[in-house]
Amino acid sequence: MRPVWRVADVRAAEAALMATVPPGTLMQRAAAGLARRCALLLTERGGVYAAPVLLLVGSGDNGGDALYAGARLARRGAAVSALLLTPDRVHAEGLAALRAAGGRVVARPPAVVDVVLDGIVGIGGRGGLRETAEQLAASLLRHRGRDGERATVVAVDVPSGVAVDTGAVPLTPSGRPNAVRADVTVAFGALKPALAVGPAAALAGEVELVDIGLAPWLRGSPALHVVEWSDVADWYPGLGPTSEKYSRGVVGVATGSATYPGAAVLSVGGALAGPTGLVRYAGGARDEVVREHPSVIATGRVSDAGRVQAWVCGSGLGTDEQAATELRTVLATPVPVVLDADALTLLVDGSLADQLRQRDAPIVVTPHDREFTRLCGEEPGADRVAATLRLAAWMNAVVLLKGDRTVVGTPDGRAYVNPTGTPALATGGTGDVLAGLLGSLLAAGLPAERAAAAAAYLHGLAGREAARGGPVTAPDVAVALRPVLARLP
Repeated sequence: MRPVWRVADVRAAEAALMATVPPGTLMQRAAAGLARRCALLLTERGGVYAAPVLLLVGSGDNGGDALYAGARLARRGAAVSALLLTPDRVHAEGLAALRAAGGRVVARPPAVVDVVLDGIVGIGGRGGLRETAEQLAASLLRHRGRDGERATVVAVDVPSGVAVDTGAVPLTPSGRPNAVRADVTVAFGALKPALAVGPAAALAGEVELVDIGLAPWLRGSPALHVVEWSDVADWYPGLGPTSEKYSRGVVGVATGSATYPGAAVLSVGGALAGPTGLVRYAGGARDEVVREHPSVIATGRVSDAGRVQAWVCGSGLGTDEQAATELRTVLATPVPVVLDADALTLLVDGSLADQLRQRDAPIVVTPHDREFTRLCGEEPGADRVAATLRLAAWMNAVVLLKGDRTVVGTPDGRAYVNPTGTPALATGGTGDVLAGLLGSLLAAGLPAERAAAAAAYLHGLAGREAARGGPVTAPDVAVALRPVLARLP
């Protein structure tokens, strides 16, 4: 997993490191990594020599990083122009280095630009871009390079204007993001939350982390961790020569109803794609489930289902008294449970919520934003990580807050973010598949937070796989899980 650090922690680490090296060392390391990535981008567009490069330079160290990187590119023959947004507060040494290398200061952007460096605001920025910077950011999409293609925008450390510690993005009066939209972000020393969560992550583009020697100086706990394929591969239960269906785990699925049989079929499909050896279904859609998945053992009620190692409950269950009784029965079992969709609506009932908080076995809840609001009485807000952790602590449960960058939070304050999300999953029934897969991982023995993080990661990959064939439906995602999981060792 890749750790993500808050601004205060990064600042403290920088100060500690700078006390051990000559002045300006960190900025030169950052500029070298930034210039290297820009040179690679320019090479893809016809070469570095004579390539038109524009620096958008704000005050402080972020602007200095851009100026020193521009100087390095100018020494390689690039035609580097710098637009100074605050000329009276520009980084003087960086500007002198740029001019000495042949770069120039301009009053307006040149007509042709291959690469734009966004050095307007760094990790100390607050409250979005000021008017002139916002206008420049909005104009970046109009710049074209020598090849006629849109200019490549490279953000210096973070896209200017984003809320670095939360990933929130302020909006202009017209509703546009009041921040730079980058194609590439070159981050220095550590990942910051805005590069991993919230709407800011979508503005960062491809993120490259440049090592400037900061890691040994980072103290305390990261704000969150980004899950990677290697983590999921390490966690995923493997098969051995003595494996059989019961030793692999049995998952119970209490979803769907006569009204919503599709939810049952989809959640069972997600469970069957996972690592467990047997699925037991309990609910009003048993005929449809067995017709679609003949290997499933189906009954009408949770109390008749038999022994399982985890339960999935809620998708399409309904919210009537019979549904509430099934949820109470699931919560009374001593095994891990996944609560999704209608089960979350039923939890608004105080007695069920109390029963949930009193359980000893692990619980994972999987709300989207509207369900989160029903549970909490307020929207997740700008800081989705903090919101997830508050709900996790209150419910004494692992919370999987769905979204483009799904956040997983634990009651003891740990947070994970999933980088594989895709808008293709924004269609009915895909959450049912996710719940089934998550239940299968729990039944196979994964700890709740790992099961949730792995399920979100694999579900996102399946969404991307399914999207290759055009518009995505939930059954497509269930089918696409199989080739994704087949890549695991």
